[in-house]
Amino acid sequence: MPQVPQTFDALAVRTWCGLALEALGRAREEIDAINVYPVADGDTGTNLYLTVESAAAAVEAVFAGHEAVAAPAPGTAEGTGAGREREVSLADAVRAMAHGALIGARGNSGTILAQLLRGMAQVLAADSGTAHTDGRGLCLALRNAADSARGAVAHPVEGTVLSVASAAADAASGVEGDCGEVAVAAYAGAGIALSATTGQLAVLEHAGVVDAGGRGLVAVLAALVQTFTGEAPRPFAASASASASASPHEPGEGTALGTTGVPGVTRVPGTTDLTGSAGAPDASPGTAGAGTGDGSGTATRRPDGLGADAAAVCGDGGAESGHPAFEVIYLLDAEDAAVDRLRDRLDGLGDSLVVVGGDGLWNVHVHVDDAGAAVEAGVEAGRPHRIRITHFALGDAHTGAGAGRPPRERTQRAVVAVVPGEGLAGLYTEAGATTVLARPGEPPASGELVEAVRRAHAREVVLLPNDADLRHTAAAAAEQARAEGVRVALIPTRSAVQGIAALAVHEPERRFDEDVVAMTSAAGATRYAEVAVAERQSWTMAGICQAGDVLGLIEGDVAVIGADVTATAETVLDRMLAAGGEMVTLVLGDEAPETIAAHLESRVRESYLAVDTVVYRGGRQGALLLIGVE
Repeated sequence: MPQVPQTFDALAVRTWCGLALEALGRAREEIDAINVYPVADGDTGTNLYLTVESAAAAVEAVFAGHEAVAAPAPGTAEGTGAGREREVSLADAVRAMAHGALIGARGNSGTILAQLLRGMAQVLAADSGTAHTDGRGLCLALRNAADSARGAVAHPVEGTVLSVASAAADAASGVEGDCGEVAVAAYAGAGIALSATTGQLAVLEHAGVVDAGGRGLVAVLAALVQTFTGEAPRPFAASASASASASPHEPGEGTALGTTGVPGVTRVPGTTDLTGSAGAPDASPGTAGAGTGDGSGTATRRPDGLGADAAAVCGDGGAESGHPAFEVIYLLDAEDAAVDRLRDRLDGLGDSLVVVGGDGLWNVHVHVDDAGAAVEAGVEAGRPHRIRITHFALGDAHTGAGAGRPPRERTQRAVVAVVPGEGLAGLYTEAGATTVLARPGEPPASGELVEAVRRAHAREVVLLPNDADLRHTAAAAAEQARAEGVRVALIPTRSAVQGIAALAVHEPERRFDEDVVAMTSAAGATRYAEVAVAERQSWTMAGICQAGDVLGLIEGDVAVIGADVTATAETVLDRMLAAGGEMVTLVLGDEAPETIAAHLESRVRESYLAVDTVVYRGGRQGALLLIGVE
């Protein structure tokens, strides 16, 4: 048996995130299928997967950053001490996990899961000098996670993921042992609570299913068990008939009828097993496959397959059935006091209100009839960004039409592009592209790109990652979209200015292959550069830079190190135009000097004949200036 940790350290956090992502990947479709409460939009599994994917990516970034810093500097011997750095601490890892989940949270379930992880991080990172924690520390973390998640929901409802989280914490608190024993107890307690959710909410009881959000949390806790024991708990049976034929003594082969999938835990007759399959004798064959995705809210829309009784409980969604018509989600930069006022304001506008986060960054989720008012409330409180609005009556991009409505016709072709700032997002959108916003330090995960492809709702999609570091992420998203029947061409654009050039020659009317070739050629003919400020001392192709130095990067490599932004930008532009060019594109970041655009335009006009210049405002894009030369 491979050696596994019995204390919770940074490596265990990394392992847990990876295993949880795998578990949710396997269970995603099942969880999506059992999602009816508070809105039957069939996306709970997907939302949880995207949330954990963002958390896992943030943890991996911390490890990658430490590995890069710890590498020996050029000209030094390995192990001499030059460039050596301490290992990733538990505090580093859990803070990254919580932050990644916060910025990547999707839907009610994902938002609540983000707060659960944040609650754990608050305990585990309390002593930043501690390399690991033991079983007792894990117990305290699970308790704080459950309490903080419950506190983040405006009107907590039992029979949801909140109940499952509380039960996990309660079960863990009675254990005196190592992290493995605590995790097993939490998993068992969560399983019992999940099986009880069917009887706690009328919509679940009518559908004969369990809470979808809670089902996802149980999968995450199963990954925690595997992290510390090296073995995954026995999976939940997919149906009563399947479980009846499986041996209860063979892990990984199902469980016996009458069990919950947790050793020693028996299912009570008339309830459900942990997958959402009805265990009651009078369960209707067509009703399995619905459940809840969050811890708050009211009545829900009817998904396909629910019987008449469940439909009476669920209604048809939207304002006509008493449920708000829109889901509004955004990240918010705001102070605590402003967020308290925001909670009161949003609570009066709608329901399913969940506000999570802290330290100036929050994730806001609410269901309302007036989406504009919900966003305006965020503007009054601070700076909302990554705003996402979904109309329940129309369904989200990956669920197609709402219940009872025919799916809308797919367009023939669309462009999906990753953009680094709000200004460019507006420019790309005006040109007809579906955009994914990548904020500084917050690269999108592959799931976000797949979601954007779904949102584009086209038979053919041209994908523009606009970042060399996103090539693998974009490739994974393209493969997933192809598996869903979409024809996808990935153009390996390495900068947003290359994407602008590609989008300028895009013609949806011509053949797909011809369009892709033309766009690829335009992007490839565009040399790119950027001007940014160094965050720390570093070795570069142009020498050693210090924190605060202005860097001019051409084709991804540092070519100029200077002290003045405008002068550095001029030097970079001169070097690029020395090789020729007909068009210069300048994309200004919010922090670029006000006079830089006029200065560079004048420089081009006076020194380079027959070269045109176009200027765009990129907003908060990370770099002070992006430069493209065609």
